[in-house]
Amino acid sequence: MSREVNFDGLVGPTHNYSGLALGNVASMTHGGLVANPKEAALQGLAKMKALRDAGYAQGVLPPQQRPDLGMLRALGFSGSDAQVLARAAGEAPQILRAVCSASSMWTANAATLTPSVDAPDSRVHFTPANLQSSFHRFLEPATTARILASIFRDETRFAHHPALPASPAFADEGAANHTRLCADYGEPGVHLFVYGRQAFVWSDEAGVAPARYPARQTLEASQAVARQHGLVERQTVFAQQHPDAIDAGVFHNDVIAVGNGPVLLYHEMAFLDEQATLDELRKKMSAPLVPIRVPVEAVSLEDAVASYLFNSQLLSNPDGSMTLVVPGECQERESVWRTIQDHLLAGHNPIGEVVVKDVKQSMRNGGGPACLRLRVVLSNAERSALSGRVLLDDALHDELAAWVERHYRDRLAPVDLADPQLAMETLTALDELTGILAIGAVYPFQL
Repeated sequence: MSREVNFDGLVGPTHNYSGLALGNVASMTHGGLVANPKEAALQGLAKMKALRDAGYAQGVLPPQQRPDLGMLRALGFSGSDAQVLARAAGEAPQILRAVCSASSMWTANAATLTPSVDAPDSRVHFTPANLQSSFHRFLEPATTARILASIFRDETRFAHHPALPASPAFADEGAANHTRLCADYGEPGVHLFVYGRQAFVWSDEAGVAPARYPARQTLEASQAVARQHGLVERQTVFAQQHPDAIDAGVFHNDVIAVGNGPVLLYHEMAFLDEQATLDELRKKMSAPLVPIRVPVEAVSLEDAVASYLFNSQLLSNPDGSMTLVVPGECQERESVWRTIQDHLLAGHNPIGEVVVKDVKQSMRNGGGPACLRLRVVLSNAERSALSGRVLLDDALHDELAAWVERHYRDRLAPVDLADPQLAMETLTALDELTGILAIGAVYPFQL
């Protein structure tokens, strides 16, 4: 039996609001505010435990090593750790903020996955996202690759590919722009790759493009990942994201659409050519597509971005129904909450329950419930082949919560990032965490 395991990212000890993400309205709006790393990590753990207690398979991925002192040294800052941090704070505060970002918590961007049932060699395939569109996230792929290779270690069951070249032509943001649609997790599926722009076209052939914010995913990157995983034309659909949505703050497709099983919940402005996208999905899927369209008259793009309605987790239940896990901000927007009650819950679709979760610390930086998890479809044998202690149970949850209480601060402002004591606290915490998760040496300071 195959099940989907949601691997949530643990929020790191340097969680802060630096406003680094151009095009991410929440991140830009809250830049400079004081963050609470301890509360952020505990909110994430609470969501994981609640879903695990409800019967969903739940995994954990560790945060990255921050601050990235190695990158600061590579950029010419020299001296002791304290001197490097002080120089960076004085000469290039934006660079310091970038190398302290806890953005790896949003593991939807960690990689793109293909389940073994869809792969020609019957292995689960992983490609870490290069995240080259923003410097603070470009720092992640090497460590992400080590973490994934440590957990999914069995080479007879798991295949790991290198991240795509870190070039604007192959800008790849991972599973945040990828949705797999299928009748059941263990049955063959169709992979919907959503891109914002094409790289290898002349300007007069480029078509419609966003004018305000950059399109982070290229068609060429999506096609390359599909080739790496052995996916063929009948298994893939490539759709362009609507540029107006990108300009409204929809920096990833998972801010405007979410799929699960045969269901695609999406906003009217999700795709540039909505009808062609649906038609191709219907043609290639073995099961009937169940589209749930939310029109702009019901929920504006502004409300969709502010509430993160579509950045929700859509989860399958044993009885065939689905549960939608939404952030608390959905209750704060009248049009969104009314749409949930009148259109989603009362509609002719599998969504039978809506669960509200508080992930406000993450939301202020522009990441909702769907951003916080990497979806991995695994058979029983593949789950048994996992290395480490990464599948959540009560004991692991309690250990991780206690670990957060010991090591995390409850107040962190951007000015605090230059504190060398924070760097030491983080290394101590991460060294202990790799022991708790039993994943071995994955961080640069451990190698």
